[in-house]
This record gives sequence, C-alpha cells and structure tokens, in this order.
Amino acid sequence: MEEVRLGIIGFGNMGTGHAKSVTAGKVPHMKLGAICDIAPVRREMAQKLYPEVPVFENAEDLYKSGAVDAVIIATPHYDHPPLAIKAFEAGLHVITEKPAGVYTKQVLEMNAAAEKSGKLFGIMYNQRTNPVYQKIREMVQSGQLGHIKRIAWIITDWYRPQKYHDSCTWRSTWKTEGGGALINQNPHQLDLWQWMFGMPDKIMSHVSFGKYYNIEVEDDVTAFLQYDNGTTGVYITATGEAPGINHLEISCDMGMVVVEHNKIKFNRNVISEREFNKSNTEVFGRPEAWNCEVPADTSGGPQHVGILRNFTQAILHGTPLLAPGYEGINGLTISNAIHYSAWTGGWADCNNFPHDEFYALLQDKIEHSTVVKEDIQITVGTEDTY
Repeated sequence: MEEVRLGIIGFGNMGTGHAKSVTAGKVPHMKLGAICDIAPVRREMAQKLYPEVPVFENAEDLYKSGAVDAVIIATPHYDHPPLAIKAFEAGLHVITEKPAGVYTKQVLEMNAAAEKSGKLFGIMYNQRTNPVYQKIREMVQSGQLGHIKRIAWIITDWYRPQKYHDSCTWRSTWKTEGGGALINQNPHQLDLWQWMFGMPDKIMSHVSFGKYYNIEVEDDVTAFLQYDNGTTGVYITATGEAPGINHLEISCDMGMVVVEHNKIKFNRNVISEREFNKSNTEVFGRPEAWNCEVPADTSGGPQHVGILRNFTQAILHGTPLLAPGYEGINGLTISNAIHYSAWTGGWADCNNFPHDEFYALLQDKIEHSTVVKEDIQITVGTEDTY
C-alpha cells in the first residue's frame, strides 16, 4: 500500500475540515476516498466540493464499497462506537473523533471489536500534538518533578452562548449528546490529564446542570480527584464564563509548574522540598527556588493534521500511534465518574467503575428529558466548533 484512502463518516464541521486538510495535501500519502452523511444537504455539498469522490447516505454501504482503507468517524457522540464496530467488522482501520463515546460500557465494546479485528484504531486527541503538553508529560514521567502533590486545572475559556446550544437539535441534551461541557468541550483536557498524570483512583464532584443556560446538561463543574499515592487534584470547568482562563498548576517536590497561555513556567526548588525538610534547622526556612521558563515550542503543534499524519504512517509503516483509540476509555471514565459522583452524591471508583449502573442512571436522565428544540440546521464550516 502506497497511500491510505480515507472515508469520512459525518460531513459536518469536523468532517469538512478533515476533507479540506486531506485534499489540500496536508497529510502525505492520504487520499480522500469517500464521504458519508445522512443529511441530504450535506451530501449535496460534498458532491459539489468533491465531484470525483463517491458520496454515501449509509455508512455500511461505504464500508462495503471497497473505496476506502480507513474511516474517520465525525458524527454525534452516541454514534461513534456502533459506527466504529461496523467498520472493524468490515476490515477497515478506524480513527474516531472525541469523545470515544458517551458511556464506558459502549466504549469497552468498541475496544473489544477493535482488538478482535486486528486493525489500527486511533482517536482524534489532537491536543497530544501540542509540544507544551508533551513536555509536561516528559517532565512527569522522567521524574524531574519528584512526587506530584497537587494538580489544579481551571478551564473556563470554553465559553458557549445560548445560541450555540440552540444551533442544532443534538446539542446539549442527554438523549442526543449525552452531556454538556464534559462530553463536548472537555474530552481533550480529560485525556491530557490522564496522559500526563495517570488515572485517578477516585473522584468526588459537584456539578451544576443548566446553571447558565436553558439546557439540561452540565455547564459548571468542580471535581476533586484522588490518587492512592497521595496526589490530589482539582478540575474546574464551565461554559458560562467569559473571557475565562486555561490555567494548570502542578505542585511537586521540586517546586511549582504553571502552564498558561501555552507557556511553561517552573518555580524550581534547588533541592527537593522533602530533602530540604529533613535537613532544615530554621523555623521559617524554605528551599531556594529559581524562576525558570521551560523551553517548548509554543505553536500548538500540528493538531488535527498531526494526528492524521501519524495515523497514516502507522498504517503504512507501523509507526506507533500518538493517540491509540483504546485510550479513549480513560478520559471518558473520568468524565463518567464526575457525572456519577454528582448524580449519587458519593465517590466514584475509577478502578472499578460501575459501568452498568452508570448506564442505567444515564438512561433515566434520557427518559425524563424535558428539553425540546426546533430542528435548526447549523452552518457547515471547517473550524473546530466543538
């Protein structure tokens, strides 16, 4: 195989962006092989934009066509696992948009299908291409920071007005989207959290539903994450604050790391705080610390195109995936655990997460949904409008 023929399932905001990247030659050795969308208006748009590319109404017809080697699934969230499972059964490589799914039970089934197929499975965790987060992960895993005491991440720059929530019938309901800020805006950060720091052992949360908007899902979240090794974390996010902030703090034996405006500042202790504490004889003594700016490319990295390039190289040459699809279960477990804790008023065990109980609770939310929205068609663009 000299090139990968990609099929796009879902020709909305993300699907059109991926098509544009591939046809513009931004992903070497990848070709746009087919497009699929259930909406007639989007199929018509695809045919006008790419008249040489076959367009399908039904994903299974695309899978059987022989026109593609791999597919990217860019549909509403509930559809990600069933579409992926069918693609694996058809012998195709799969990359899915985030989140991996809405509830862990369906994602576990998707992972099992991927493993059975033997095909490559990726997920569009494009923030993993950001050199700043790669550097933080490297610093943590290499032991440069010593023991991590506390992590605090405040992400409130995902502002979304009421018009956004009303822009499409599938947005911001339990039945059609499966959640709000956690399932839509925050999957990247929840993935980055576990990618950089590992999975927490348990979570306690306080979540507000429809605090700022006329929606039934969450728009304000505060979660406390606890690790068995003593590390604690606080995760705060909201879609109703403007201008908002994206501020990450990592308190560790070697000082304090702050990530903001895509830059890393390290107030670094000359010696570990724990070592200093053992030898210190002064009542108000404290370790000497240096203010450092950690060198890292602040461009943000290649993002979506970077994931597609890596996926292509993995298919053609066996290059390790930067974002394996199997790992989508991790960030989703954190997301589901935050919901579970808020719904039950107790701790959520991430190591032994109650997949079936969570699914039952979600079904109850869906059954008692009261939000009714008119069918408003969103404008198709090429930007990431999640």
